Amino acid sequence: MSKDLQRLEYLNTKIKSLPSSPGVYQYFNEDGKIIYIGKAKNLKKRVASYFTKQHDYGKTRVLVKKIAEIKHIVVDTEEDALLLENNLIKKYQPRYNILLKDDKSFPWIVVKNERFPRVFHTRNFIRDGSTYFGPYTSVGIVRTMLDLFKQLYPLRTCKHNLSKENVEQGKFKVCLEYHIGNCKGPCIDEYSEEIYNEHIASIKEILKGNISSVLKFMKDIMMDYASELEFEKAEEVKNKIQLLESHQSKSTIVNPKLSNLDVFSVIEDEKAGYVNFMRVVNGSVIQSHTMEFKKRLEETKQDILVSAISEMQSRLTVLSREILVPFKPEIELKNSMFLIPKIGDKKKLLDLSERNVKYYRLDKLKQQSIIKKEPREERILKVMQSDLRLKELPRHIECFDNSNIQGTNPVAACVVFKNGKPSKKDYRHFNIKTVEGPNDFASMEEVVYRRYKRLSDEGDELPQLVVIDGGKGQLGSAVRILRELDLIDKIAVIGIAKRLEEIFYPGDPIPLYLDKNSESLKIIQHLRNEAHRFGITFHRQKRSINFIKSDLENIPGIGQKTIEQLMIKFKSLNNIKASTIENLEAVIGKDKAKKVYSWYNSSK
Repeated sequence: MSKDLQRLEYLNTKIKSLPSSPGVYQYFNEDGKIIYIGKAKNLKKRVASYFTKQHDYGKTRVLVKKIAEIKHIVVDTEEDALLLENNLIKKYQPRYNILLKDDKSFPWIVVKNERFPRVFHTRNFIRDGSTYFGPYTSVGIVRTMLDLFKQLYPLRTCKHNLSKENVEQGKFKVCLEYHIGNCKGPCIDEYSEEIYNEHIASIKEILKGNISSVLKFMKDIMMDYASELEFEKAEEVKNKIQLLESHQSKSTIVNPKLSNLDVFSVIEDEKAGYVNFMRVVNGSVIQSHTMEFKKRLEETKQDILVSAISEMQSRLTVLSREILVPFKPEIELKNSMFLIPKIGDKKKLLDLSERNVKYYRLDKLKQQSIIKKEPREERILKVMQSDLRLKELPRHIECFDNSNIQGTNPVAACVVFKNGKPSKKDYRHFNIKTVEGPNDFASMEEVVYRRYKRLSDEGDELPQLVVIDGGKGQLGSAVRILRELDLIDKIAVIGIAKRLEEIFYPGDPIPLYLDKNSESLKIIQHLRNEAHRFGITFHRQKRSINFIKSDLENIPGIGQKTIEQLMIKFKSLNNIKASTIENLEAVIGKDKAKKVYSWYNSSK
């Protein structure tokens, strides 16, 4: 019997022993690694379907061929199976399971279970009796809500244990928050616990979306103050009412009579599924979150929706009594019912959710398109164009540097960058021909003239940007030549000074200082350093050649032509000195070889 038949016979025995109960099944490969986790209303029926059905999708066929072991966990209900499957997938992340791409920890607002409760944001859900609201999809929303509470109510922020005993014993001192009026001093028994708890109750109602009851309560307080002629206090409460009404007007988008609804909508493409979740309380969307699921086995919309419901239930611990969906999901929840709205405000809510998920997907596709169409080099060039105020994208940049020591062996270098990267085949060396002594300005004029006169005469591509290594003087020399060649309007030119990395522009006395971490400055520095390195290397080579020439010229009977032959063959004076007479003869003949050899070896 073949190994594959043995595997199938073994798995068939395992399937027959499976119960017909709800549960979770796990597939393992021959290495003992979990490759797939699934849930089922009927474990035996669901697992058997993998081996009895003809699968249309290649990935599912591959999965079945890799199954070497099956294990299962029995639970009471299909809903329990859904939650267990979600938790196991997160823990083991099997290769063939649908993958929730965004699995970050979301922020909550917590009202701590303590005397004089604190209200703050957290990402850790701890079952300590505190009341948690959320999770919220944006920490910005959380901060906005906390800022609102700070303006409405003087809550404490300290972490002291404000038990009656501790407060009565005077264990605490007031802090800065007390002195600036943000806290009323419960730590020193100056704030009524009853009033504080009323504020906490109002905060909980606001977080639940029940703003109308809080508004009514505050309006009653305002009228009481006004009737007692305490107009300043009434005005203070009025300002808080206006703040709350502003918050309510921004959050209420449908009929305020709609209460405690959850909404799911789903769309898909070939590679992923997208699900938007919204929670609505009193006509206000208090939560909205879109999830992206990466497909592993060509999952259907049904699979994606069920995964999203499972995910949100695990995060929220409980879903609303009524859940609006575009189609009936193949899952039953104990305390919730699914509704597919066709008309009215509930249909508007489902449409809103669908718009959200479509916008999310379009935004994702745009980002991917931008990434595909605009590689890193293109983006950097656009940043350079913006930073340096260039008319054109600097695809072709050239940088010049002079190199001489006390005026000896003066040379210059031109390095070329194309699309932000060195194009070494286009680098050029220049021997300074018309300048005597150390004159960087005149040397710059010569090399710029020779470079761009030749490019213009031969009709070659001109750079969009020329960088001059030096300050205003060298830049002025390059500008004079470009103006003389009638190229000043065709080529942008800047200078970079080493000391403070200042960028100089023609005719502008005030330099530009780029951020030291900017990509534009890094490319300009790279250009400058390359030009310096390339120029110094050439300068050293030239000095070495001149040294060899001068030394060989001292040998009687050795002329310029013989010296050139030796330099081409041996490259350095040390190589010539170390050469055998036979090697010298092969290059310059017996007679001259004898003279050179004797000159360097006479002492031996």
